[in-house]
Amino acid sequence: MTAALAAFGTRGFDQTSLDSLAGELGVRKQTILYYFNSKDVLLEAVVDKAGSEVVTVLEQGLARSGRGWDRVETIIRSVFRLAARRPELLGLLREVSRLGPPAATRLAGILGPFIDRATAFLDAGMAAGELRQQDARLLLLATYSTVVGVATEVEVLRALGVEPTARAMVRQRRAVIEFLRSALLPAPAP
Repeated sequence: MTAALAAFGTRGFDQTSLDSLAGELGVRKQTILYYFNSKDVLLEAVVDKAGSEVVTVLEQGLARSGRGWDRVETIIRSVFRLAARRPELLGLLREVSRLGPPAATRLAGILGPFIDRATAFLDAGMAAGELRQQDARLLLLATYSTVVGVATEVEVLRALGVEPTARAMVRQRRAVIEFLRSALLPAPAP
């Protein structure tokens, strides 16, 4: 599953054959098919593993975070750390979104409870005046797209003249945090 996650998350699902995966692992394709009776079943298992890992990383970050804006910043930092340590994991999330159902539906089911809690957090922050009024679900989608896009779209960044180095990733993380801070936090009273 680790090799499949890496292949699906870097090359893409359609560009990864079970033959090539077996070759990388030094086994026969039939060995993979013994455990996963099709490439789609393997993808389901990989989505389950990846979705659970992402939720665990985010939950661990939140367990150490403070309140209010600090929780938003903690999530962003956690995703960027994940992108640095496990780029194939975020690549897989992007790939599953591109594939659509049933893989995307499966991932949504795994991430759903976390997304529901995030929505409730944002709605409460907006109701308390700590965050600007917005559609919380749309805000989550935009934030996800921004953070995952900036953290994983290496070729797009290169086209914009940004080389994917650790220093560049730190600058990008800071820029995303400042962008979201200015978009979410209410303007200070004059």
